[in-house]
Amino acid sequence: MNAAASVLEVRVPDMGNFKDVAVIDVLVKPGDSIAIDTPIVTLESDKATMDVPSTAVGVVEKVHTSKGGTVNTGDLIATVRADGAKPAPGPADAAAPVVAPAASSPTPPAAAAAPTRTAAAPAAAPAPGSSAAPATAAPPPARAPGAPPAAARGAVLTPRSLLGVPTSYRSDLAPIDEPGFTRAHASPSVRRFARELGVNLAQVMGHGFKDRITHDDVKAFVKGSLATPAATPAAAAAPASARAPAPASTPAPQPVVPAVDYAQFGPTTVEPLSRIQRISGPRLQASWTTIPHVTQFDEADITELEQLRASLKERAQAAGVKLTPLAFIMRACVRALQEFPRFNSALAADGASLIVRKYVHMGFAADTPNGLVVPVVRDADRKDVYELARHLGQLSEKARAGKLPPTDMQGGCFTISSLGGIGGTAFTPIINAPEVAILGVSRAAMRPVYRELSFVPRLMLPLSLSYDHRVIDGAMAARFTTWLAQVLADPRSLLEAVP
Repeated sequence: MNAAASVLEVRVPDMGNFKDVAVIDVLVKPGDSIAIDTPIVTLESDKATMDVPSTAVGVVEKVHTSKGGTVNTGDLIATVRADGAKPAPGPADAAAPVVAPAASSPTPPAAAAAPTRTAAAPAAAPAPGSSAAPATAAPPPARAPGAPPAAARGAVLTPRSLLGVPTSYRSDLAPIDEPGFTRAHASPSVRRFARELGVNLAQVMGHGFKDRITHDDVKAFVKGSLATPAATPAAAAAPASARAPAPASTPAPQPVVPAVDYAQFGPTTVEPLSRIQRISGPRLQASWTTIPHVTQFDEADITELEQLRASLKERAQAAGVKLTPLAFIMRACVRALQEFPRFNSALAADGASLIVRKYVHMGFAADTPNGLVVPVVRDADRKDVYELARHLGQLSEKARAGKLPPTDMQGGCFTISSLGGIGGTAFTPIINAPEVAILGVSRAAMRPVYRELSFVPRLMLPLSLSYDHRVIDGAMAARFTTWLAQVLADPRSLLEAVP
């Protein structure tokens, strides 16, 4: 085999419709001995990260791409000198002996083209006495101010909550030392994981076999970074005595969702959000991301409640009141808050104490043509079922007409979100901060309930209680829903006069 015929080419396998895929790491250099499936480069698209494995056995003669560049399907990424071939004339390779390859088997074409990562095979060390000097890695391309790092260009591949990493960690908090990242003792999958999170492997201490950096080491580094507020470059350069004391805690910035051009997939239209949605959206997001939500599910037997409500329908109509199930549920919730005062509290700004309210202002979610609003029935503990029903009707009418003043949506202690008139079996309502709990009510349904050695039809009402786990634990939440279900099952007590 002559020298020309002994040079083999390694090209980018079929990557489907992906174009200009970024090269985030070059794993070999001229003079390295490689075998079948040895990773050559690491590519990163907006959907996945993959290693391009070698399809040849021999010594790397030249790498035709560099870190920070882009490649497409079929591009040449490396040329490999087959075993036993005479190296091309050149001062760097003149005295380099031939290196024996590692035993391997041919790779099927499908395996080479699969968009999954493969474990990196250890490269053979240069033979003793070799004069071939390793090539110096090309410096990473300069990043424009404000441009996201390589990991930020693509979507996170694995849910961070499943990996034990806080979702609020931002990958652009610190620049990555590319030479140090390349020298770090870590597998390709750990490197990919670190790039997704923007972790500089040069700063991570490995605790795996032979000090190899593991996934757990990367997770621990991220958690430690979030727990310790980062200092600005100026503050880091200043003497310790001149630095200002660091704040007790610094909230981590929220992750950024990458923008998507939806028109490339088909026709689209743009519908602006309503004013209510634009206002409530950030508040809901803040509540969901800052409050540790837990939801307790339960059921209440309201068979007798519905029978009682039907018997009082004419009397209520004569008084100009529409007696809905929500009035009974609200009255039951008022009594539950009196029985469990912690549900009528708010967490103090310092997070070290509770503010327990001595009043009960009850909010309820109202569905309007312009979006969801939460009117508040003030002093609900001083109103009986009929008065609660009257206020519910008046506030709902104002909300639907868009005439609800801001004062009627402030000061709530506890919120009820009832979807019973629409449907559903259960859901997870978002806490209306600064409240610490919210009750979700779904549609009641007749179900067979086992009582006294037989099944009887009962009307069961699904309850979903979301609560702030910093203030309320699971046992207290279970006691709350159990007590509430018992009160709803005895509706006569809800008609008692309010003292």
